[in-house]
Amino acid sequence: MKYLAHLRTLTLVTGLLLATACTAQSSADAAAPYTEGDQYVTLPAPYQRYSNDGKVEVAEVFSYGCIHCAQFAPIAEKLKKALPPGVKFELVPAPFSDEWLPFARAYYAADKLGVVDRTHLQLFQAKFAQHYPLNSLDDLADFYASQGVNRAEFMRLASSDEATARLKADLALIQKWGVDGTPGIVIDGKYRITHVKTLDELSAVAQWLAKRELDAADKAGK
Repeated sequence: MKYLAHLRTLTLVTGLLLATACTAQSSADAAAPYTEGDQYVTLPAPYQRYSNDGKVEVAEVFSYGCIHCAQFAPIAEKLKKALPPGVKFELVPAPFSDEWLPFARAYYAADKLGVVDRTHLQLFQAKFAQHYPLNSLDDLADFYASQGVNRAEFMRLASSDEATARLKADLALIQKWGVDGTPGIVIDGKYRITHVKTLDELSAVAQWLAKRELDAADKAGK
C-alpha cells in the first residue's frame, strides 16, 4: 500500500536534508521481526527528539491536509493507548507546502488551547468524510468555533509569532530526521520508519521500536 503523501517543499526552503544511516545488523536484530535498512533506518547522531521530558518518544509527522494521515489517525490513537509507561506519543505538523501551512498553524493554536485530544479525529472526519471546505485558516477557525473554541483567540494564536517560530523549528527538525512524506514516524529522534506495506504495519513497527528503546533505557539505568 502506498500511503505516503508526496512532499511539496516550501518556497523558502532550498531542499530537504535526506539523511539515512545503515548500521551493522547484530545477531539479536537478525531474529527480530523488523530489519534495519528495511522497515526502519537509524538516523545520524546526534539524535534530536521533539520533546525533552526524558521519555522514549514516538513522533508522528502529519498534516490535517493529508488523507493518508486521516486514515492513520484512528490507528495512531490505538497505538498511543497501547504504548507502555515511559513512552510518549507526539504529533509534529508538517508544513510541507503553502497549502499545508494553515493546518500546521491550526494545530499549534489547538495545542496551545488544550483542545487537540477532542478535536484531532473530528477535524479529519470533517474534512475527508464530511467534505467540509477546510483549507484556509478562516475555514479552520470556523471548525474550531463549532467545537466550542473561541474563534478570535484561535486566530490570534494561529497567526502569532510563536506559531511562526514553531513552524520554522519543526520544519528544521523534520528535515534533520529526513522525513519526506506523511504520515511519518520517528522513534526517539533515532529511528525513522521507512518501507512498510500498510498503516497497521507502520503502527506495529513504531510500537516495537519504542519498546526496544524503553528496554534499552531501563537496562542502562540499572
